[in-house]
Amino acid sequence: MNRLAPALFAATALAGCATAPMAMAQPPAMEHPMMPPASTIQPQTTITLTGQGSIKQAPDVAVISVGVQVEAKTAADAMSQQATQMNGVFAAVKAAGIADRDMQTGNLSLNPVYEYPNNARPRLTGYQAANSITIKVRDLKNLGKTLDAVVKGGGNTINGISFSVDKPEQFQNDARVEAIKDAAAKAELYAKAVGYKVARIVTISEYDYSPQPPMPVMMRMQDMAAEATPIAAGEVALTQTVNVVFELVK
Repeated sequence: MNRLAPALFAATALAGCATAPMAMAQPPAMEHPMMPPASTIQPQTTITLTGQGSIKQAPDVAVISVGVQVEAKTAADAMSQQATQMNGVFAAVKAAGIADRDMQTGNLSLNPVYEYPNNARPRLTGYQAANSITIKVRDLKNLGKTLDAVVKGGGNTINGISFSVDKPEQFQNDARVEAIKDAAAKAELYAKAVGYKVARIVTISEYDYSPQPPMPVMMRMQDMAAEATPIAAGEVALTQTVNVVFELVK
């Protein structure tokens, strides 16, 4: 029995050595830093609205497009005839008091004219030449007389007429004020309906102002009455649109 004691001790020691590395292989437990609690702040409650403001004003300028349209057997004849008549139009417009800076050529074209007989190839019958200028009339009282002068000078077409305000900046600013008031009134209405209040404006964006283009008239002028042509200018609307984001709070 005494001889077995050293062997038993050695076996016990070896067993302890065998298990020691396994114990050391375990990494020491690390204390994790405390994670911050989830935020209790809710995202902003916002509402996006569009506001529109419109200011009506009597126009003080008119823009008209007048010109000449002719047909002839040859291209050269068509261009020659339109040039002769167009020179008369320019002279008449200048005589009516329109400055050179208020005249601009808007279109010049030359096109073949065909007939389309049944069961046959198209047949060239001549050429059509057209020339038009855009005129700004700053004195609306002379607008009718200016149109009549164009007719007498050789013009035979009107392609469009529009009215506007020459310096719209002040009226446009008034429209901006109306637009933002419109958006704010809508925000108050919606907020009150759901038990909220309007806290602040987050962003404001503005749509570019684009005046309404002239409506085409496309009327022949040679049959107009001899007396001054009556023109009704009416009113023009200067409109502004804004896009506004509001923050709402309880």
